[in-house]
Amino acid sequence: MGPSGKDLKDMVVSQLGESLREISGLPEYNGICKKVYGDLIRRVKLLSPLFEELRDGDEELELDVLKGLELLKIALDSAAEFLRSVSRGSKLFQASKLEKLVLEFHHMTEDIEAALSKLPIDKLGISDEVREQTELVHAQFKRAKERVGSADAELGKDLVMLEEEKDPDPAILRRVSEKLHLRSINDLKKESLAIHELVISIDGGDPGDVFGKLSSVLKKLKDYVQSENPEVETSQDEKSTTIKHRSPVIPDDFRCPISLELMRDPVIVSTGQTYERSCIQKWLDAGHKTCPKTQQALQHTALTPNYVLKSLISLWCENNGVELPRKQGNCRSKKPGSSISDCDRATIDALLLKLVNGSPEQKRSAAGELRLLAKRNSDNRICIAEAGAIPFLVELLSSNDTRTQEHAVTALLNLSINDSNKRTIVDLRAIPAIVEVLKNGSMEARENAAATLFSLSVIDENKVAIGVAGAIPALISLLCEGTPRGKKDAATAIFNLSIYQGNKARALRAGIVSPLMGFLKDTGGGMVDEALAILAILATHHEGKVAIGQAEPMAVLLEFIKTGSPRNRENAAAVLWSLCSTDFEQLKLAREHGAEEALKEVSENGTDRAKRKAGSILELFQRFDGPSSPL
Repeated sequence: MGPSGKDLKDMVVSQLGESLREISGLPEYNGICKKVYGDLIRRVKLLSPLFEELRDGDEELELDVLKGLELLKIALDSAAEFLRSVSRGSKLFQASKLEKLVLEFHHMTEDIEAALSKLPIDKLGISDEVREQTELVHAQFKRAKERVGSADAELGKDLVMLEEEKDPDPAILRRVSEKLHLRSINDLKKESLAIHELVISIDGGDPGDVFGKLSSVLKKLKDYVQSENPEVETSQDEKSTTIKHRSPVIPDDFRCPISLELMRDPVIVSTGQTYERSCIQKWLDAGHKTCPKTQQALQHTALTPNYVLKSLISLWCENNGVELPRKQGNCRSKKPGSSISDCDRATIDALLLKLVNGSPEQKRSAAGELRLLAKRNSDNRICIAEAGAIPFLVELLSSNDTRTQEHAVTALLNLSINDSNKRTIVDLRAIPAIVEVLKNGSMEARENAAATLFSLSVIDENKVAIGVAGAIPALISLLCEGTPRGKKDAATAIFNLSIYQGNKARALRAGIVSPLMGFLKDTGGGMVDEALAILAILATHHEGKVAIGQAEPMAVLLEFIKTGSPRNRENAAAVLWSLCSTDFEQLKLAREHGAEEALKEVSENGTDRAKRKAGSILELFQRFDGPSSPL
């Protein structure tokens, strides 16, 4: 028997009360959006009498009322999460994204107003006094919805000046300091920690770019504050806070686009891009024929030393007291016992202590730090593993704290780049825990769990274990529901896992063909390449041929054979060959759709594999073509 109407009401009202308490308990915020932040919290607090009266009432509520309250809860939960991120966030970063931040506050107001509009207040059974106050709050949200705040144009210009000017005007520093309430060393210390947390959370691209800009402005503000208050001494702790991010930040042009590490032996490929020699060589040795950064086809695979950049890197290292790396370990296996700086060792050991014995907050912070360190270079990945952090990170995969779980799975993703660490992670039976994150984690955690499973599946025996653990259906869910990045992570993992025959069957039985066909029809969705590659590998399985054939793919496949990229023509031809080689009806259908002309063109101008597939299909046409066997 399901819950009664009274039970449902009590549950929803209790959850609303929790949301209200969370928003009411948020700290004061002194950033650039102080007024709208405070106004939103104040308006939400005014709903307290409504929730209290509903909680104390004994009558059941009708279904449409419960639905209205549920919509309000969803809106308040979103607002609580957003307000919490604002209160903890970097003021400098928020100021640099001010228009977006103002728009987010407006969206939160719109969502709460919309939820209040759909709440049938006449059916709530509340007193006239509480009803009047609720209607008043709704009217306030309506008026606020009609007003869209504007960004501070002067502040935006001031921030640009602070980024670009080596010695900015003190008047600009004063304005920024006042507007963002960064007036003391303690304020700046908190801002430094907020920037650090921001950098930890960045997964797309190199976090050094964001950190470099923000830390540069922060340093100028700190110098200004100290010059205005010379009696204020910077404590040793404060000094360590501002430098513990391992400044100086490596210039972007000095980092290899593959490893994101400082280049030791930079070389130029045919597209003009520069890479660390060992990294691009490994890319080429794996059979790739494209530039990793631009995805352009390489005209040749010759590598030309970039002597000018190498000299600039050496000069930068000398001027900044940085030792030029002896070995670019991120792109080659590195043996245990390799040298690593004492500073990093000490940092990793300290983080491990927090990971083992710290409070939940300390564990979350330590996992985030390790996540960033593991992303930075191969030496850190080896040292973190040797320090014994992997078992504790695996344990944190089951954390109830969303951010802790995200940090843990992403740290394991970064650590798994090292082949030895792959084995350690699997030996600790982490695969089921990673699959659980893939199923039930936040979107960020699910995406990084998918990427981790792909990384682990590079070792063939792990493909079986990952499939058995139930990863395939969860990856297909992410393929359908994820962000663009999440869909690509899921597709990459599915493709690699499907090399194993048993996983092909799992994917087919989980219904993968339908979303893949959807991607082929949505050519602007950015998933065509992945969908065709997966279909080509699934079509080699008997169940795959049947499922793909039932999806009526002929017209779509032939369109890609006629007009697709060389790689897509190749994969479309491979799928068509698999269908036609064992099914006369599919061969007949291909003929009816005019496949011969397109296949003849591919057999002459396609890739080697495409030529073979097209030629084989044309031979089938000839075999069944004749007076006695008209197609």
